[in-house]
Amino acid sequence: MFLLAAGMGSRYGGLKQLDGLGPNGETIMDYSIYDAINAGFGKLVFVIRKDFEADFREKIISKYEGHIPCELVFQSLDALPEGFTCPEGRTKPWGTNHAVLMGAPVINEPFAVINCDDFYGRDSFQVMGRWLSRLPEGSKGTYAMVGFRVGNTLSESGTVSRGICGTNEKQLLTSVVERTKIQRMDGEVKYLDEADQWVAVPETTPVSMNFWGFTPDYFAHSQAYFKTFLSDPKNMENLKSEFFIPLMVDKLIGDGTATCEVLDTTSKWFGVTYPEDRPAVVEKIASLVDAGTYPAKLF
Repeated sequence: MFLLAAGMGSRYGGLKQLDGLGPNGETIMDYSIYDAINAGFGKLVFVIRKDFEADFREKIISKYEGHIPCELVFQSLDALPEGFTCPEGRTKPWGTNHAVLMGAPVINEPFAVINCDDFYGRDSFQVMGRWLSRLPEGSKGTYAMVGFRVGNTLSESGTVSRGICGTNEKQLLTSVVERTKIQRMDGEVKYLDEADQWVAVPETTPVSMNFWGFTPDYFAHSQAYFKTFLSDPKNMENLKSEFFIPLMVDKLIGDGTATCEVLDTTSKWFGVTYPEDRPAVVEKIASLVDAGTYPAKLF
């Protein structure tokens, strides 16, 4: 299980990954890891910023000792292929797929990728765990994504970013387009398109919540395409351009290099995109503990 924990949440105003939201100070990440362990995952790899390391080891890694092996890898702005340098003035990380690339030296088996500040729900881990466990040995170009219904992934406090997905009759992903502003407006789910127009989509439209399953060949494809991404002057001149996972997956399924199955789940997503989301998340977690879905103390 590969966990994206590198970013300081700009909209949230702090390091969301260390925010205690459960009855005993549990983080959202604690619940994801608890669910991952119970779904059969055998190793955790965290990608973080180097300057978070001491805090992260003390407050996070120490909790999991004796439960599951853990490794840390680090994302930095200057972790670029040979021949490329970070543009002057850039402070924004290079994006989720750049973070995934940091795991290449320590991951040699099929793996899942999640965000650490998203509450995915137990069923989503069970679904992905089963899919990964059934992959034939040596599989390549066989990927999966847990597809959440867009109507179940919104924030009441503002817009959210989601990968809007298209599928075929075999539930294989045909397209994924990152939409950076999605919200419910006038009773409909809408996203802002490239022409600054709000476009309505059905509530059940599958979206990527960055819960992916990959075979290890994904790293080589990503390394090659990241060079293409960086070679585009628009991406180097735009100090906020990002190398998203959906961008990479969309490229690979578009050219026939890989397939990506969209896995249905009964789980509902929630998270702390904005500070105003926090009380509702605390309440939802408390209700799950009260219902017996999770123990009062996880680790």
